[in-house]
Order: sequence, then C-alpha cells, then structure tokens
Amino acid sequence: MSVPLLNGSGCLDALTAPSVARQFDAFVTKTITPLPREGNPPPRIAETEHGMLNSIGLQGPGIETFIATVLPEIAALGIPLWVSVGGFSATDFTEICERLDDQKAVDTIELNLSCPNIDEAPEAAAELVAAARAATSKKLFAKLSPATSNIAESARAVVAAGADGLTLVNTIRGLALDPRTLRPKLARAAGGYSGPALKPVALACVFACAEAVEVPIVGLGGVQTGGDALELVAAGASVVALGTVLFTDPSAPTRIRAELVAEAGRHGFPQASDARGVARKTAELQRF
Repeated sequence: MSVPLLNGSGCLDALTAPSVARQFDAFVTKTITPLPREGNPPPRIAETEHGMLNSIGLQGPGIETFIATVLPEIAALGIPLWVSVGGFSATDFTEICERLDDQKAVDTIELNLSCPNIDEAPEAAAELVAAARAATSKKLFAKLSPATSNIAESARAVVAAGADGLTLVNTIRGLALDPRTLRPKLARAAGGYSGPALKPVALACVFACAEAVEVPIVGLGGVQTGGDALELVAAGASVVALGTVLFTDPSAPTRIRAELVAEAGRHGFPQASDARGVARKTAELQRF
C-alpha cells in the first residue's frame, strides 16, 4: 500500500496550479473562516537561512463565497478534497462545519487549531473539536501546534473529543531581522516558521502522538525529499504532506513519491507504508 501525499494548507492554489494539485492524492484548501479576511499587512513572507516565515493571517473569501464559487471550481478538478477551517471561537468552527456537512465534494475537514498568525480562540483545542464534531458527520483531522509542552496529551484530548485523525505539525512561531536595519522582516514581526529546519520538530511530534493515539496521522514539516517522507512514516505517519517545498519545486509531489518508493525499497520495505512506526519499534527495543 502506498503512502498518500497531500499538500499543506495554504501552500498551493489548486485553481492557479491545477497540474500541481493533481499530483496529490487529495488537495487541502487554504483555511476558510466564517467571514472574508484580508489577512495581515505586508510584508507577509520572509526567507530565512533554513526555511521560511509567513504571516498571511488566514486571508480568504469566507465560507459563503467559498461554497458558492470556490468549492465548485476546485471540485471540478476531480481531486479528493480536504477543507481546512479556522476561526476565533467554537461558534465559528460550528458554523463552518455545519455549512460543509452537506457538501458532497468535501471528503474531510481539517481543523486549523494552531495558526500562529492570528489571535487564538479562547476555547481549548478539545472544545473546538467537540463543537465541530457535533456539527458534522464528515471525517475530522485536528491540526496541532508543536508549541506545547505535551503534544501527546493534546492528541489524546482531541481524539477523545471526536477527531478522526491528526495533522502534525503546523508552523512554529519565529522571527527574522533585517541585518541592515535590525528590524523584523515581517510587518507583524513574528510569523509561522516552516521549511527544512521544522522536520526534527515534526518527527518528534509524530513519534509522540503515534504512541499516544490510534488514529491516522498526516506528517507535515520540512519534507524536501522521499527520504524525509519515509522518516515521517517511520515515526508513525500514515499520510505525508508537502508544504514549503512547493514554493520552489512544482514537480515535488511526483519526484518525492518516486523517491519515497525507492527509499523504502532501499531499506527493505516492499511498500513505503510497511515502514510505518518502525522508528518507534526500534526505540522500544533499545529500552531493554
């Protein structure tokens, strides 16, 4: 069985680059909020030595326009569709999930519980999941932040509240200064940090959560090669998502898929999925 590949939410516009979107096993939309949002002021993206900072701020058309105009166009591409949803309260999550519940084109809802570029909802992640679960029968994946002292505890809480799977991880807050002025490169100063440097963080979170809960995990963070993807699978992911790499390599999904198969074979696995959790099994053996 092959390992499905997704894009990270916000890292690809399927309508602008449909040929790239069709390389994936499913497409994940940008995060949709109840009302339209202009996002944060520019500059909103800054490169760093080992990754990228962004402070887009959930720019989007709002749920009404999304359902009326955007969703039909994406659905016409013939790609299984995940919709990322976000908000500022449990009411926001409930409203969006209710609106998406009868949309046949939507396969899965990904709950963005951890955007570092907006004010967080006052409710805990588990409360937001519970609100969403009560509003829809669709599959729910909870996207968690790595900026927590015990992500395994967070995973257990959101799964108990009704999440069918986890997406690990969202970006982590970072800051970059202009070396000429020593002022922040982003208008909002800090932003979400992604790219190769995030991979060890993602691996640690996937590893911990795969031991804590028995649900599918989308591994996301710093994937540049098939070897990176295989490491996330070995840590416990059953699906792998690509993010920052898509900004520089539109052929990355096809390339990484081929590299993943080759890398799995090099390690003696007939299928890449056969490597799932092998890192945890090895760690268990080393304890004795």
